[in-house]
Amino acid sequence: MTTLVFGHTAPDTDSTGSPIIWAWYLNEIKGEAAKPVLLGEPNTEAAFVLKRWNLDKPEIISDVADDQPVVIVDTNNPAELPANVNGADIRGIIDHHRLVAGLQTRGPIDIRIEPLACTATIMWKMIGKDMAQMPEGVKGAMLSCILSDTLEFRSPTTTQEDKAIAYDLAEQLGVDIGDYAAEMFAAKSDVSAFSDAELLRMDSKEFELPGTKFRVSVLETTAPKMVLDRKDSLMKSMETVAAEDGVDQVLLFVVDILNEEATLLVPNDLVKGLAEKSFDATVEGDTVVLPGVMSRKKQIIPNLKL
Repeated sequence: MTTLVFGHTAPDTDSTGSPIIWAWYLNEIKGEAAKPVLLGEPNTEAAFVLKRWNLDKPEIISDVADDQPVVIVDTNNPAELPANVNGADIRGIIDHHRLVAGLQTRGPIDIRIEPLACTATIMWKMIGKDMAQMPEGVKGAMLSCILSDTLEFRSPTTTQEDKAIAYDLAEQLGVDIGDYAAEMFAAKSDVSAFSDAELLRMDSKEFELPGTKFRVSVLETTAPKMVLDRKDSLMKSMETVAAEDGVDQVLLFVVDILNEEATLLVPNDLVKGLAEKSFDATVEGDTVVLPGVMSRKKQIIPNLKL
């Protein structure tokens, strides 16, 4: 049976590109039938990457069947995976996030979780000398994943390994990292076609503090004004999204890639108190700027407190 390779819901560039990379490796190097799939529409940056490197958009699936062989990449959190993921036959996990309980496997499996900025960086290390056989388009996806997850090395999650591998791939592909990253971030920043609810869910993860469940949304952009001009309607939509998604509060951090700061929308006293306690900030009005905050994984979620 063909192994399905997928990342998290609301797929970003890493959760779009990494399934393509690993399915190529399983098919072409390991001789195992594999297929990349997505758990939703790719975001605008990921869609740009697919087009730029002439890669087919993977099929979008809503769930997995019992006994379906799968490899999970760029997450290990059941809340970000198909409802029946524990009914599937999980064959492997490749990830760079904190370990979350809840996945069940049929037996011992290969698990690779490393404190790197990007899943694709881990894959580069795992593929090793067989990288020489990787086609240009898949290498392009790998470079794109690393540049996206590191915000072109601005994110505090960036390691020297991420950076060195990106430069190696860019040299092989004849790509100028600065120019290409600017194209990617421009594609990511154009959110004009999305509804408020879509923006709040586009790049989000659930996180729970004692007694309160959050949807923590991050929008990384080189044009923060495009999002912040919609703050009033976005804050009104937070209540609807929270009710529909079964959380208590949506948090929206608008990350300004170029100025290396985040703006948190503050719709109520709950979020005001959270901002002040979590980031030692003084909140006046319905937004607060958090200098240097770029990473949900390293700077936002670990600091959240009520």
